[in-house]
Amino acid sequence: EFYAQGEWWIMSTDTPNLGQGTDSTPGPRGLLFGGQSPSNITQIDGFNIASAGDAFDFGDLNAHSRYTGSTSSSTLAVTAGGADAVTTIERTIFSSQGTSVNHGNLSLGRYGLAAVSNGSRAVFIGGFKAPSPSGPLDTIDYITISSGGTAESFGTLTDSKNYMGACASPVRGVFAGGTPVASPYTPLTSDIEFVTTATLGSEQDFGSLTAATSGMSGLSNPTRGIFAGGYNPGANKVIQYITIASSGNAVNFGDLVNDANASTNSGASSSTRGVFSALTPGQTTNMDMIEIATQGNAVDFGNLDEGRNNASAASNAHGGL
Repeated sequence: EFYAQGEWWIMSTDTPNLGQGTDSTPGPRGLLFGGQSPSNITQIDGFNIASAGDAFDFGDLNAHSRYTGSTSSSTLAVTAGGADAVTTIERTIFSSQGTSVNHGNLSLGRYGLAAVSNGSRAVFIGGFKAPSPSGPLDTIDYITISSGGTAESFGTLTDSKNYMGACASPVRGVFAGGTPVASPYTPLTSDIEFVTTATLGSEQDFGSLTAATSGMSGLSNPTRGIFAGGYNPGANKVIQYITIASSGNAVNFGDLVNDANASTNSGASSSTRGVFSALTPGQTTNMDMIEIATQGNAVDFGNLDEGRNNASAASNAHGGL
């Protein structure tokens, strides 16, 4: 309670405090979905972004495996697409461990897609369609996270591509790098582009990465976007950042602990900290963390419950919320 303007007022606060069991410290939660280890896996790992430590077995995806795109509101994570170009979108409740359930479908099945959210709308960008006729896509579609259903057209990319890193503020969704072929290798692009999440339309130019790169992981707080790792050409440690509200080229931030070559987004963040998982070549348990507001090299966060690569991630406290 506090006294103001001649009256007593009751003030309440809300934080994403989901501590329970092995995740006993209050704080925002990150989830890592599926991947490859070395065969496809469905496991979801959970971790507390506020306190460094090992991840725990949170549950399982129902139909997905690797090369998915994941994003979220403050209560629900949505995971779309994946290997074999499935159309399914699944939802996972941050506060409840267990198996994901069906939430709807993409307008077109694909894998290697990027995903961003402003908390109410999820936007799925690009990707690769298979089988025949196969190829990269210029598709951008969206859902309302709270209601699900079949995704609707949002706009199109100028150039069809997949394996982009992605991050968001409450206003913009930003995606960077990628490749117009099935492999996450050459040719590569350094393009950074953005959409205004609340309004439909095609992407707009933002700037350029420090070098052409495919398969980066992205995360953000509401003002700064971070892209890390990827193929360039070869696994690399580079972390770079942008200011989301002002278009421009990316700037060097620091380095990951190990070389990284992710094929989808496996970054999860709070308003202060970013965690990158499943980044190193091979099926590893490594997790790196950075403090988003300060430049510098990443440090060790802990270990995944099950090693993997080619996973995607989301959190209940990312920069788009």
